Amino acid sequence: MIEAVWNFVALPLSFPFMQRALIVAVLVGAVSAVLSCYLVLKGWSLMGDAISHAVLPGVVLAYALGLPLSLGAFAAGLTCAMLTGYLTENSRVREDTVLGIVFSGMFGFGLVLFTRIESDEHLLHILFGNLLGIPDNEFREVIIIAIVVLIAVLVRRRDLLVYCFDPQHARAIGLPVGLLHYGLLALLSLAIVASLKAVGIILVIAMLVAPGAIAYLLSRRFDLMLLIAGIVAIGSSVAGTLMSFHLDAATGPSIVVIQAGVFVLALVATRIRQRLAGVSPHPEADGAIGA
Repeated sequence: MIEAVWNFVALPLSFPFMQRALIVAVLVGAVSAVLSCYLVLKGWSLMGDAISHAVLPGVVLAYALGLPLSLGAFAAGLTCAMLTGYLTENSRVREDTVLGIVFSGMFGFGLVLFTRIESDEHLLHILFGNLLGIPDNEFREVIIIAIVVLIAVLVRRRDLLVYCFDPQHARAIGLPVGLLHYGLLALLSLAIVASLKAVGIILVIAMLVAPGAIAYLLSRRFDLMLLIAGIVAIGSSVAGTLMSFHLDAATGPSIVVIQAGVFVLALVATRIRQRLAGVSPHPEADGAIGA
């Protein structure tokens, strides 16, 4: 048994490309875990989905102009976020409706560009991820982005928490609500740029929602929520990467499948705990996350 576990871990690590893939998986998992907690509390899961799909036209245009793909993705993500905020504040349409219109429109525009611009397989990796084939320049980008996002969230962790819980209270106590709002959107865009290397546009939303959702089910304190989300995201990223090597399967989907399985287990465990304690299964009876 011990030998089987050792071979499961040691054999992939004997290859340099797997070592690099595991480093990226851990970094992407850590960034996704931290931001997913704020997205779940803020109710911004659809925002993550919108930005992840809206980066496609930026990626294609950057490729056509010979610019770094990450630069195009970040610019498109910020454009989507700011356009959504402007339309929400200056129209009668609800934010979720605006998000659906903006991200579907930008994603459709990206697909049109994608079919009209001759490209190599590299652009396909943006759609579906290519964790096992990340080149040196993109490897460095992921490391830099992950460090920047983690430091930024660490520095403003409490302010972001207050903003996500109650923006009016945050404004009343003198916090820069506008800066926190667009700062969180910028960090989300950066995290999506990093996650594209691992799981692609199609599955990146799972990386940004599942860890926080699982941690929300299993905890009532925000610090514990962050810890659980980190363990789930990093653990599933490492396990999915190793599993994909042995099964000869796609790495990104393997990671997402594991996270979905953990979510189901967490949901079942929560329902069993509620039944044993005689607690109502309705969300409003489950209590709020505390700081």
